[in-house]
Amino acid sequence: MACVLACASAALLAAPAPWYKWRSKNDGKLVCHQTPLGPGWEKADGPYRDSHCMKLLITK
Repeated sequence: MACVLACASAALLAAPAPWYKWRSKNDGKLVCHQTPLGPGWEKADGPYRDSHCMKLLITK
């Protein structure tokens, strides 16, 4: 029973993955994405709360 309560509590604390602006190493193009796009990209800014990379996520 305790295991079920612990798993349910953890699910309540789960949050969506943050979004980041990624910059192309080739041409400097910026895109907003949650995960790295590959070796030709570097993290430029973030984290953000939305998929348009407009609302900064305040971290502790």
